Amino acid sequence: MYETILFPTDGSDHAETVAEHALDVATTRDATVHVLSVVDDRSFLVLDDERVEQVRKDLEENAREATDAAATAAADHGLEVETAVDTGHPAECIVDYADANDVDLIVMGTSGDDYENNVVGSVSQRVVRQSPVPVLTIGPDVEN
Repeated sequence: MYETILFPTDGSDHAETVAEHALDVATTRDATVHVLSVVDDRSFLVLDDERVEQVRKDLEENAREATDAAATAAADHGLEVETAVDTGHPAECIVDYADANDVDLIVMGTSGDDYENNVVGSVSQRVVRQSPVPVLTIGPDVEN
């Protein structure tokens, strides 16, 4: 049922907890894990033009580090893993990636009911509403 699992990560501390859940499901199912990190290009809207390129490079580097860390963890579990970094609106990129790569399950974190983190709408809420596949969400209070 779940042969291909997508784990979108932002590299946060909470993402490590989510990764453990994703890897547990993947190990149980002997599934391939796809690790995706999205550089949110909305952050460039408030920057001076001369700063955009450096900030983009920094964010892409952080995204690669996040995907590499998760890929290493997946490989340590003996799982096949693929990584990708994309740029755009995170929810749209996650749903598009899932659709394009025949993903069977998305495992991602939520920020909970924290108003400050949800001012423009939760990425996980949007993914749940738009996803063509089941989405397992892991809240911020869930422990490893």
